[in-house]
Amino acid sequence: MSNAKSPLQRLNETQSAYLLLLPFLLTYGLFLIYPFFRGVWISLHDWNLLQVAFNPDAKQFVGLDNYVRVMWGRNIEWSPWARPVLQVLGLLGVVASVALNRTRRLTSLTSVALGLAGAALFLISGVHAGEEGRWFDRRFWPTVGNTVLFVGLTVPGVTISALLIAAALNRETRAMSLLRTLFFLSQVLSVTVVTLIWQIMFSPRQGLIANITELAGGSPINWLTDERFAMAAIVIATIWWSLGIAMILFLAGLQDISKDLFEAGALDNCTGVRAFWHITLPNLKRTITLVIILQIILHFQVFGQSHLMTQGGPNDETQVLVRYIYQTAFRDSELGRASAMAVFLFVIMGAFSVVQFLVGREEND
Repeated sequence: MSNAKSPLQRLNETQSAYLLLLPFLLTYGLFLIYPFFRGVWISLHDWNLLQVAFNPDAKQFVGLDNYVRVMWGRNIEWSPWARPVLQVLGLLGVVASVALNRTRRLTSLTSVALGLAGAALFLISGVHAGEEGRWFDRRFWPTVGNTVLFVGLTVPGVTISALLIAAALNRETRAMSLLRTLFFLSQVLSVTVVTLIWQIMFSPRQGLIANITELAGGSPINWLTDERFAMAAIVIATIWWSLGIAMILFLAGLQDISKDLFEAGALDNCTGVRAFWHITLPNLKRTITLVIILQIILHFQVFGQSHLMTQGGPNDETQVLVRYIYQTAFRDSELGRASAMAVFLFVIMGAFSVVQFLVGREEND
């Protein structure tokens, strides 16, 4: 007896599938696709939020003028050490991509992506206004630089810390299960609670860090109001907050590694740190790549930590891109310019999403 389905049965199955998908597709299109293209359309207009609210015809089409106004200026030049910190991070990314590819810690595609990102960071960070020039928007690129610096400090901090904690807790005991829960608890807190906790921690009068500093004979630091330490304070709070998910992903990856590999390594005296370096890390390449890319996408959208802990200060040292977009749109009512910056942010996150997709496909192949 044949089990082949008739064309009518196949058609009914296809129609049923589309019918089941329709609610999701409608919701996705209404709340994600339409707002995105609406935002791109707004970015092409001189769109004052208050004026257009009372008079829909008050907007004016200006094409790419908002993008030029945000991202360019007069007498723009390039030099190799215009922003040393960011450019050194870019060069380190290039060097790391070559080193990790040669030692086969990363796949070729991932190494190329890391190298290109480092090279792009080095080149873009070198663009600056010349002696007689100025940026049209003097705050945009410093804000982008702050955001990149935040991501450049936070992502390695979260990745390395979560990996080491996961490796230490990768044992099937009650104590380890309890510790995993404790380390994950910070993940379920809201940004408001997290920032409140760390504002108290960083307080120069009653904070735990200040008390420890005084016991050691030092002077308390005004973490949140000192230009040298404000960004570090936000990074530390964010690393503490973000450890949970990364740790769980690493634990899943560690538990997927066959114990036979470690037993075989032990026969060759490959234990402890050597086993971690030669067995654990090579088998965690995919997980490490996933964690890094997800963390990059997540932390480029940082807002609450900067807004609640330092209000973007002192002197814009912790001003980040999403907060600047928020201020431009809802404080200054310049929705067109804010939308142009939002599209810029979308392109950055979209690029990393594409890299994640390509890396995942290469790993599966």
